[in-house]
Amino acid sequence: MSRRRLQQLLLAAVVLVHAAAVGCRAFQIEEATANLDEWANFRTIQGTGGWSARGGQGRNPYVLSAAPCGSSTGSAIAAAANMAAATLGTETDGSILCPSSLNSVVGIKPTVGLTSRAGVVPISPRQDTIGPICRTVADAVQVLDAIVGYDSRDAKATRAASKYIPPGGYVQFLKPDGLKGKRIGIPNGFFNFPSGTVQQIVYQQLLDTVRKQGAVVIENLDIANLTVIQDVLNNGQQIVLPAEFKSSLNTYLSDLSYSPVRSLAEIIAFNDAHPIELIFLVAENTTGIGALERAIIHQLNKLSADGLEKLMKDEQLDAIITPNDSVSTVLAIGGMPAITVPAGYGKRGVPFGICFGGLKGYEPRLIEMAYAFEQATKVRKPPKFLRGTF
Repeated sequence: MSRRRLQQLLLAAVVLVHAAAVGCRAFQIEEATANLDEWANFRTIQGTGGWSARGGQGRNPYVLSAAPCGSSTGSAIAAAANMAAATLGTETDGSILCPSSLNSVVGIKPTVGLTSRAGVVPISPRQDTIGPICRTVADAVQVLDAIVGYDSRDAKATRAASKYIPPGGYVQFLKPDGLKGKRIGIPNGFFNFPSGTVQQIVYQQLLDTVRKQGAVVIENLDIANLTVIQDVLNNGQQIVLPAEFKSSLNTYLSDLSYSPVRSLAEIIAFNDAHPIELIFLVAENTTGIGALERAIIHQLNKLSADGLEKLMKDEQLDAIITPNDSVSTVLAIGGMPAITVPAGYGKRGVPFGICFGGLKGYEPRLIEMAYAFEQATKVRKPPKFLRGTF
């Protein structure tokens, strides 16, 4: 399918935007919906992946009792279960990478600003990004080609990221030999699976495959301050994200042509009978992006610059490889891209994925590596909707 034709289909589609800050819908020619985490699970710390009041609990099509993860749950489920050829998800921290991994599909988390966030309920302008979730890398890249670019409704971010869009688009990077000559880092702290487990064995085999495909794999690398970066409850994110959420959400609601609520305070009042609005309440008590929040944002930017960015530049890496969405926070605070590809299935049939992550604008090389990996391994198999206790 040509890029122009895909763009025409997307423009003709009816995209239903649910009130979820990190979630999206499968695009559709007529109309379709997907069941996503309510408010992207940014409403409470007690939520479960893939639950909403309207649709109930989303279910993993491989093992129905297994976690489908969120918050772009329905998008990943729809792609995995062959209900949609292509879907969209959004991510603030893990919401494309996690459901894609656990539902055995391909998810692309683009560099922040590469795709417009206009019309999407926001959490953080620093971290929110929209990307495709599909069954194959080629399908996902076709969609990515159609949705990148400048948008006056998200002007600052899309203008800044437009420099990363390569002439001729992204499909040209679907190369079967895309791993050849690439330098790939394996950072410490992620592949911590017990010896002899399915995951430990399979991931080791997959890394051997990456080497056989011509990549240089460099192990035992350290991301500076990784423990601090991953501690989202104590690294400042617990302060700045609610403040960004309140400010961004109030702006979003005020811009709607019709809405029964116009502010976070009104949403809380609407839901005041439900005592699980913890994050909403924290966000409502913020007073904007002040000196404290700006200092935290500066510190998060420094953690990213001194961490993964420095490591990749010092080691001249094209990517790092990690399991599932385990590196999502490292990527999130830097606005960095990643692609997750099906990697295998556990003893009970639950999928897991492998993630290729890189610096801003590294989409071309990530696509080369992810596609070459997919073609060399061909891991993905259709779901069987297995029942039983997980």
